[in-house]
Amino acid sequence: MVGHWQDGLKHCTIRRLPHQTLHSTQGKIGKNKAKQMDWRTKLLNPTPLARSDYRSLATPTYRGSTVVFETQSSVTDDWEQSKNGYSYGLYGTPTTLELAGRIAALEEAYSTFIVPGGQAAIALVYLACCTSGGHALVPHSAYGPNREMADGLLRRLGIKVEPYDPMIGAGIGELITDTTQLIWCESPGSVTMEVQDVPAIVAAAHARGVLVALDNTYAAGVLFDAFAHDVDISIQALTKYVGGHSDLLLGSVSVRDDSSYATIGPVYKQLGLAVSPDDCSLALRGLQTLAVRLEQLQSSTLIVAKWLAQQPCIETVFHPAFPSCPGHLYWKRDFTGSASVFSFLFKDNISAQQVTGFLEALVVFKLGLSWGGVTSLAVVYPALDRPGQDFGGRLVRLNIGLEAPDDLVDDLQNAILTGLK
Repeated sequence: MVGHWQDGLKHCTIRRLPHQTLHSTQGKIGKNKAKQMDWRTKLLNPTPLARSDYRSLATPTYRGSTVVFETQSSVTDDWEQSKNGYSYGLYGTPTTLELAGRIAALEEAYSTFIVPGGQAAIALVYLACCTSGGHALVPHSAYGPNREMADGLLRRLGIKVEPYDPMIGAGIGELITDTTQLIWCESPGSVTMEVQDVPAIVAAAHARGVLVALDNTYAAGVLFDAFAHDVDISIQALTKYVGGHSDLLLGSVSVRDDSSYATIGPVYKQLGLAVSPDDCSLALRGLQTLAVRLEQLQSSTLIVAKWLAQQPCIETVFHPAFPSCPGHLYWKRDFTGSASVFSFLFKDNISAQQVTGFLEALVVFKLGLSWGGVTSLAVVYPALDRPGQDFGGRLVRLNIGLEAPDDLVDDLQNAILTGLK
């Protein structure tokens, strides 16, 4: 940088200078004589010293808010970085966009947005697709915070969200009004595991010009092909199976076509839904082992679920692969496998206090929320809101991890014997 003072104003010309030197054409230093940068300036303007031909199997982690441009005319503030080049770290770095691209490829989506978590993905879809005075439909079995947002923030914004029976299928057409803008599906449902007739719901929605969004977290974007079933928007909590190790918080919003992309994109920018490149790096690593983890989780989960179904104290096992699960036939028709989370209901002669004793007697299973990680988890839902159903604190959800199935069965058996007393 060369600074010239004229009439008390400093006019600066920026140009690339070799060897980090400053050349002055005037003054005491003399013509063509180089002045070395101060060491403090050198620290902030380093010349790369490491070799640049390094390659590895890992995607580099790029961190940064500011994007450096070559010319003033190239400076832009554009969220469509995958199309128009990088503009600002808020909209992603190469690490972020690599993860988005791989999720889009996994789901065979038109495009994918990476957001800070599953709930952020839900919020983005609602706020992009619904307007004041609008109407949306969400199943009773949806993720709890989805329902909370409907009853809280969205209601204050003048958006009416109406709950519906997850097993309604084509009958949802009777609930669609002239103001309906969005229908949510979540299949299987949260905790109670209802598998929805998504194709029938999509057909009814599209006949009235209504968008359908699916929480496809259970299927990890692969066990159920959302876009082959004409869903418009597929979201995932990447925290679960893609992350896979209970150590990150990320979500994704994948869209079917350019129309949905144009609906979601500007709101994504306006909400400032930036994500950590470090978390994206962990998710990229998780993708590499997703297939082998899903295979092992399915196998182990079926072993544990089948054992529980044979226990005299268990009323029902809610696992999509079991005929006892609502919508089991839809699972057989539409899914290519099952995952690690399911629920079971103790018989009504077991009290809520006994169920608590059972949970606290577990050793290998940990008590905690979320699922999809390598560690087996258990939690009871004492006040689950399902119309016409009162589980009386006897409904327990399990996430099966990568422990040996025999050890998990032994842990459950010991907890039944000692905790239900």
